[in-house]
This record gives sequence, structure tokens and C-alpha cells, in this order.
Amino acid sequence: MTIRLGLQIPNFSYGTGVKQLFPTVIAQAREAESAGFDAVFVMDHFYQLPALGSPDQPMLEAYTALGALATSTERIQLGALVTGNTYRNPTLLAKIITTLDVVSAGRAILGLGAGWFELEHRQLGFEFGTFTDRFNRLEETLQIIDPMIKGQPSTFSGEWYSTESAFANPCYRDRIPVLIGGRGEKKTFSIAARYADHLNIMAGFDELPGKLDALAKRCDEVGRDRSTLETSMLLTVMVDENATEDMIPAEMRQRMVVGSAASVADQIKAKVFNAGVDGVIINMPVYTPGVVAAAAEALRAA
Repeated sequence: MTIRLGLQIPNFSYGTGVKQLFPTVIAQAREAESAGFDAVFVMDHFYQLPALGSPDQPMLEAYTALGALATSTERIQLGALVTGNTYRNPTLLAKIITTLDVVSAGRAILGLGAGWFELEHRQLGFEFGTFTDRFNRLEETLQIIDPMIKGQPSTFSGEWYSTESAFANPCYRDRIPVLIGGRGEKKTFSIAARYADHLNIMAGFDELPGKLDALAKRCDEVGRDRSTLETSMLLTVMVDENATEDMIPAEMRQRMVVGSAASVADQIKAKVFNAGVDGVIINMPVYTPGVVAAAAEALRAA
């Protein structure tokens, strides 16, 4: 798995009405594929996030949408950025991701995180628990899923989950790649060092050098070569020659770039790639046809 350039679709509020909602999602994925993106991701949420809108705004279930995108695209990798571990039993998730890999002919990525959106859990009836609970559950899930995504049986007994010779057939590949998303230097980075192929770092530009130093330490602690764990940053991009930095909300200034294609490329090179991060996964405030291709052109220059 290589992700130098990924596209995350963060919302489905296109103002088109429900009948044109998913055709718009397909159009974005196909445009990203044609433009040379490595992967397309959707969010794994049931409600829209507070920073982006109200809970009643449109939100598609991630893996149903990804299965449909698999039949609408040919080459691009597909995943959730990231799957909320608290929403599905690990063996069910193993079956879902191996099915997506079969449907997509080997293009599935298992993006996984501990879960954090308390309102969604409370209103929909998912157990939320403490911060420690959620990370303990995530680690148990990875111990269960790791053999299953390799086509091997999984037997496990833990505090949260147990399995007995659980398997998920058919498997399209010898192993499905795992992406961990988060910012925690102790728990998240340690889990990534032990189980993941890719770490998507949720952090501000100024934090990246420190985050990469912490990741190197976590890899050293488990005897892993840091260079074998690919990294990316999630950021918001607006390609618009009339956009200026003072238009960026204060809370987004460490995670968003705006401006002409050339300016966007220069900013990402300076703030992300020069810091040592391998790739970027971008989202965009608004989708109009051509904007994804314009972003790809800008980022290829970086």
C-alpha cells in the first residue's frame, strides 16, 4: 500500500437532493482516480461532525458506500478514514473488509481508530466507555483481525472480545493493509508501530516534527524499522486563486491551506513533506466538478 495522495470525502451535503447525492460521490471518486490519487476515503460516522454541520445532515454508512464505489472505480484504493472501532464487532469488521477487498479486486484499506464522537454513541446506543476502554478495545480488535485479514483463524479471549477459530473467507489477498489514524504519541503511535502499514497523523503543521520523533521512538520500542511505517497528514485544501490565509478559520490554520494551485503546492511541500511526512490525504470544503483534478495537479508539483 502506498498513499502519497489521498482524497477524503467529509460530507454528503451537496444541495442536490438525495437522488443525486451518490452520483456526486461517484463523480468525486472517478475524478480522483483519473487525476492520479492513490486512495479515496469516506468518514465512518452516522451523524455529521460538529465542525462541519448539524447531526441531521446527510451521512452515508461507510462500508455500504465503499462497496458501491468499488463497482464504480477500477484502480483507486478504498477505505474509511477511519473506521470507528466501537461501532462493529471485530469479526464482523473482518468480514466486511475482506468482502470489500473481494468486491474491489484487492483495493481495500482497513482504516481503524478508537472512536471519539460521544454524541453519536449515546444517541445511537453504542457503548462509549472511557478513553482507556476505547484504546484497550482497539488493541483487542487488532489482535483478532490481524490473522483474519491474512486468511487465518483467530482465537482470542480478552476483556472486551472473544473468538474461537474465527475466519473470514474468501480472502482476495494474502493480507489487507492496515491504516491507523490519530494523534496520541503513546497509545495510538504504539498501536501503529505494532500493527499498521500506515499512520495518518492528526496534528497541526507545527506539531509534525515532534510527532515523527515520537513515532520513531515507538518503532524503536518494538524493534521496528521506522521506514517501514508509511505516514500521511489529513488536511483541508481550497484551490482558489482569490483565497487568502486570513479566510481560514482560526481553529483550522494548522490543518488547512488555501490559494492558487502553485501556492497550495508550495505550502504543502514546506509544511508537510519537508517535515518528513510521506503523503497527504486531503478533503475539500465544497465539491464542484474539476476541483479534485485541480488539487491533484497542484499536489503532484509538490
